[in-house]
Amino acid sequence: MDDLLRELHRRRQKVHAGGGEERAAKQHARGKYTARERLDLLLDEGSFSEIGEFITHRSGDFGMREREVPADGVVTGHGKVCGRPVYLYSQDFTSMGGSLGEMHAQKICRVMDLALQNGCPMIGINDSGGARIQEGVDALNGYGEIFRRNTLASGIIPQISVIAGPCAGGATYSPALTDMVLMVRDSAQMFITGPAVIQSVTGEQVDSEELGGAEAHARKSGVAHVTYPDEDQLFADLRWMLGLLPLNSEEEAPRIDGIPPAIGPEDLRNIVPESPYKGYNVQQVIDGILDEGTFFQIHSEFATNAVVGLGRIEGRVVGIIANQPRFLAGCLDVDSSDKIARHVRFCDTFNIPLVTLVDTPGYLPGVSQEHGGIIRHGAKVLYAYSEATVPKISVVLRKAYGGAYLAMCSRSLGADAAVAWPSAEIAVMGPEGACNIVFRREIEEAEDSETMRQRMIEEYRQKFANPYVAASNGYIDSVIDPAETRQELQLRLQALQGKRARHSSGRRPHGNIPL
Repeated sequence: MDDLLRELHRRRQKVHAGGGEERAAKQHARGKYTARERLDLLLDEGSFSEIGEFITHRSGDFGMREREVPADGVVTGHGKVCGRPVYLYSQDFTSMGGSLGEMHAQKICRVMDLALQNGCPMIGINDSGGARIQEGVDALNGYGEIFRRNTLASGIIPQISVIAGPCAGGATYSPALTDMVLMVRDSAQMFITGPAVIQSVTGEQVDSEELGGAEAHARKSGVAHVTYPDEDQLFADLRWMLGLLPLNSEEEAPRIDGIPPAIGPEDLRNIVPESPYKGYNVQQVIDGILDEGTFFQIHSEFATNAVVGLGRIEGRVVGIIANQPRFLAGCLDVDSSDKIARHVRFCDTFNIPLVTLVDTPGYLPGVSQEHGGIIRHGAKVLYAYSEATVPKISVVLRKAYGGAYLAMCSRSLGADAAVAWPSAEIAVMGPEGACNIVFRREIEEAEDSETMRQRMIEEYRQKFANPYVAASNGYIDSVIDPAETRQELQLRLQALQGKRARHSSGRRPHGNIPL
């Protein structure tokens, strides 16, 4: 037995060494951790159990028969984060560049199957040179097997992708199929075709960072949900974020003891400016209704005219969707529509109630928006809210005009509760536009057309651009003091916690109590 144990120890040491000390040192020099070091950062100490530790490739072509690839370039298994189970894989760039071959993919598929069968989150840590060319079509088939499992697990278990190094070609589609993509700035890149291919085909010159770095995907493409300056902060945030999610779609996110918000209730009264033309930071409103320090913002650099994320109200996890008047006046456009719709469906899938803060003058006008498909993309928001069966509460802070008012979780789209601040303006369109249409003749024929126009605008605002017409028709449940917002949300969430609903499509309901 002693001899057998010594052999086991020798083999285990060899596998755990990956590509060796020299390659590990190169990783560290780039500001990157090794595959196993990343698992140590993420998981509770002593909780990791490895699966497929001694698996290696079985390819014999192009010199592979004589080449050893410890663990076949990927570490797979399960562990715990804050005492809750997760399944995960971590690609090892020190071991043949973390390239994906047949057995590498088989290991990943194995833990994905186990995660789905056991109803646990699946985390993929990507740091790979791409498909292992020496294994040809077997490597390509491996990607296809992973993509299929991503799709089958979608909406059932949370899937989170960490991009900690290169992720190119077909490998990018697996993260794109997951719920959340987290990237490390400066060391992570994602692209379908690299700079060299682009230059040879189109003549464009671009480097890897500009083409597919974290900043490009956070601000322009919207592929990256959150970016980080280093891996330490990323994995610390990932541990925190997992605490805001349920293990699977049949459960609720864990609740904790609530704490007061960062902004006092009375301070909410002073956030919205008196002038309807002035912007403000809706983040202040969010800070005034959520437990302090619990807001996890998603896509903070993409489509900044909308804010989405997760947080807690008295310890209960809620999804936040808000228009951001600081940018584009809070208008809905192509990108913000995609951002909102995706977040609504994500929260609906994982039984997270939705709180929508409304302040939008409408859809962003312009040829580029129309040709970019604002009709198609805007429809996604309508569909997502209409389909969602979790508790839905909307709060109209100020402007809520026309189709954008309907899109932002109005009662007609199925909001379970809709309240408004006294500053709310709920109307078909803004007073200026409405008066230019309704009173066009009176304004043109007036002796002082501008004075007449301003008088008509003020009359329209007094009569229609307020929350009371909508409230009198039952479209708004109540007009509330802004200082009461957090308490109002808390009470309505309590009343809705037993909500039962079934999707019209016949799919499994995403409410708190599955039927």
